[in-house]
Amino acid sequence: MLVLILAYLGGVLTIVSPCILPVLPFVFARADRPFMREGLPLLGGMGLTFALVATLAAVGGHWAIRFNQTGRWLAMAVLALMGMALLWPRLSDALARPFVALGRRWSRQADAGSPWSAAGLGVATGLLWAPCAGPILGLVLTTAALQGASVTTTILLLGFSAGAATSLALALVLGGRFLASMKRALGIGAWLRRALGVLVLAGVAAIALGVDTGLLTRLSLASTARIEQRLVDAFADDPAPPSPVPQAGVPLPVEGWMPPLDGATGWFNSPPLTRAGLRGRVVLVDFWTYSCINCLRAMPYVSAWAAKYRDHGLVVLGVHTPEFAFEKIPGNVARAIESIGIEHPVALDNDYAIWRAFDNRYWPAHYFVDAQGRIRYHHYGEGGYERSEDVIRRLLADAGATGLPGGYVSGDGHDAAAPASTDYTRTPETYLGHARAERFASGELAPGVATDYRAPEQLPLHHWALQGRWTVTAEHARLERPGGSVVMHFRGRDLHLVIAPTAGDRPVRFRITLDGAAPGGDAGSDVDAQGYGTLDTDRLYQLVRLRDGSGERRFEITFPDGGARVYAFTSG
Repeated sequence: MLVLILAYLGGVLTIVSPCILPVLPFVFARADRPFMREGLPLLGGMGLTFALVATLAAVGGHWAIRFNQTGRWLAMAVLALMGMALLWPRLSDALARPFVALGRRWSRQADAGSPWSAAGLGVATGLLWAPCAGPILGLVLTTAALQGASVTTTILLLGFSAGAATSLALALVLGGRFLASMKRALGIGAWLRRALGVLVLAGVAAIALGVDTGLLTRLSLASTARIEQRLVDAFADDPAPPSPVPQAGVPLPVEGWMPPLDGATGWFNSPPLTRAGLRGRVVLVDFWTYSCINCLRAMPYVSAWAAKYRDHGLVVLGVHTPEFAFEKIPGNVARAIESIGIEHPVALDNDYAIWRAFDNRYWPAHYFVDAQGRIRYHHYGEGGYERSEDVIRRLLADAGATGLPGGYVSGDGHDAAAPASTDYTRTPETYLGHARAERFASGELAPGVATDYRAPEQLPLHHWALQGRWTVTAEHARLERPGGSVVMHFRGRDLHLVIAPTAGDRPVRFRITLDGAAPGGDAGSDVDAQGYGTLDTDRLYQLVRLRDGSGERRFEITFPDGGARVYAFTSG
């Protein structure tokens, strides 16, 4: 029952998620028609089509994905015709004739606005809506993948659809009243019809160009993923405790079966892998995301294990589950994989499907699977590398591998991937979006509103401040005018900042100072001795590496030309 409630609430939240925004014009294009005859069939067609496509995605494999993509193009063609019909009445009359004839036969309706035509448009719109998926839908689809097609799966998917239909119905009813009053008061029905036609065509263009799942997701205009995540976490069981320390001569415990790998939205360095296809191999599943400093510091060990034991039966599988919206963009992930030098297979887990299947909560997290497909050990976070390598050798030996290489991999990385310092009083991870912001020293945050902030002369340790005009969203702070800066009083050896350019891939200049001066020999790998650097893509930047070890410093980064989004500080 709790999962059903979550599914319904997730559907309700879908109306404000970025990827459904281009669909809304198709709904509002019929907002001035009778709801029971037009709006309800439209929403019903959307919901049923969505549930069908989602079910196929859960139980049908890659052929269903191909079907969905084909359906999207067919749906775009249908809806483009609808938009042109709103612009040109003659085309509307021609397109309406088949629906009128069908309406006479099925529902004794003689007008072009029959419920069957509305339901048909609902089916087309549902094919466009189907890719809208957040953590809650990921949980539903994971349940379907684990349990197979069942009444429970169908009910959960219909619950999600019902939630979305509820919010869309409310918008449709209110929108219909608003549009009707406008037409009565101003007599602009024809112009309103044309405006809706333009909106429909703009929506089709946005979907065709990938704006619905690309740019809108990147901008996070109204992302509900974090709200959904909190709802899931509120009702979910506690995460699995750390595995017990392996004892010599004592078999490793069986923690459960490896879940399916269904739901990945893309693959790198490999064709799609399956649980059945990995049977007989020892598997290390590594959950990571490319702007996570802990993941970057663990990656040299993971990559070294992949190379050392590849010929002895080990498969290392990276699962890239994003924390920030820009980490969902396949091109960004591809660049990170190339830059880091990852050669093992990586699954793109944008919908958190694999994350949910493993009931995972952490970056990084490592799950060790034996040749029979059973999870025998897991480890969260950095460290424990020698123990983890011992587990790999034990599982390979149990699978019959001989001549295993001895010793332990060094795994020491460079720059941001270098091991953390031993200063456990260093500044904790600090998020700059208002959803998780702490220790802010520029007065009160004004969520979502462009505001002029001023950094105080003195900052308490571990606090940060903004200088200039910024808009603080749930996920990041966006600079609105050139010359703005971010200030942090930190303790640690290293300081990193996750930053992204506002205008796509256009380079953005920045400069950092330490205690008001150029960093000199304390510059990180992404700046020079004078503190200058260039923001060229969305990622984590190493800005400070103190040559004399850990210490307390006042850090400031300034963007003279503007054009930056800042996400999170991490120290080392």
